Amino acid sequence: MTGRAGNAIARCMTEDLPFGPALLPAGFVDLLTPDARTEAQGVAALMDVFASHGYDRVRPPLMEFEETYLAGTGAALAEQSFRVMDPDSRRMMVLRPDITPQIARMAATRARGVVRPLRVSYAGTCVVVAPVAAEESGREVMQAGMELIGLDTPEADAEVMSVGAEALSRLGVRDVSFDLTMPPLVPALLEEAGLPDAQRTKVLRALDRKDAAAVAEHGGALASTLIALLEASGPAEYAVAQLAQITLLPGARAIADRLIDTVAALRERCPDLRMTVDPVEFRGWKYHTGVCVTLFAVGRSEELGRGGRYLCNDDEPACGLTFRPNVLFRLTPPAPARPRVYLAQDADQAEAARLRQQGYATIGGFTTGAQALEDARRLGCAHILSGATCAAVS
Repeated sequence: MTGRAGNAIARCMTEDLPFGPALLPAGFVDLLTPDARTEAQGVAALMDVFASHGYDRVRPPLMEFEETYLAGTGAALAEQSFRVMDPDSRRMMVLRPDITPQIARMAATRARGVVRPLRVSYAGTCVVVAPVAAEESGREVMQAGMELIGLDTPEADAEVMSVGAEALSRLGVRDVSFDLTMPPLVPALLEEAGLPDAQRTKVLRALDRKDAAAVAEHGGALASTLIALLEASGPAEYAVAQLAQITLLPGARAIADRLIDTVAALRERCPDLRMTVDPVEFRGWKYHTGVCVTLFAVGRSEELGRGGRYLCNDDEPACGLTFRPNVLFRLTPPAPARPRVYLAQDADQAEAARLRQQGYATIGGFTTGAQALEDARRLGCAHILSGATCAAVS
């Protein structure tokens, strides 16, 4: 190989490829029609269901100061947060990876004096450092959700989940499973039993892997109890029946009973809802403090949404549910476009306005006669308005 050829290869290996105008950072995509239309109409439908139950919409900002966002519930999201320097104040800012911590901040500050229980809903874009789920590649994540603040009862948890079930039904999403967990249960049990830290870490790892043999090896005096908890998972009625029979220390018993009561409250609201329970699952953001729920479509691995109980920045109790439209609307048919009417140059504008009120999209044209008919076909219009006459495009 000549020196000139070697230098050329070296340059190809080290120089950046030409920058294309369509190139986007990894994890960010353009959303075109019909996907963008499906998302917009789907989010509007979700928000309408939330509003019908008294959840008033709020709009937190896309960015906040680092010391504000990463306080309270947001502290658990530090590793998922993009940070930038504010050129004005010279303080670090965070691009939100999740909206719930912002709701927790608002509830403790600007909405502190609002009558409780406080019901709010939201929709917006979040940005995460890494994809939020193993099967996902996106770092720009759309969220739409609701939060119920000021109550700490099984009925409050059940309300949020039941409204979520209604929202999915409105969208036409079928065969959804609500998977309930109680992340504080096992840590509270291990703490109450006084397990050493090293042993506790091994037990938690074994439970996370659902490894009964490792639980038996590292669980010590709690091994049989932990294995019973491990086995008390499955369809909700089976799981809570098993969970009710397990002998637990008082603190852990109270936490388990809360999970049981929440299942009962949700079943009362939604008799036909598909529910599962896993008392040793740790899925969820690290700020959750009570019953959590993850939503799946049967036969698919992507999360449709997740939620649970947490504390606002002033330790006020709250619970919420957040949907992931990026995933959710893959399961729904594309939103249909409005039927199009081509407006010939001589179209009556009052008639065009009436057509728009009836749900048509009017496409302004600048031709008449045969050319208008040709343009209408080319632009996908089913009708053409000439003067005050609207006729089908043949």
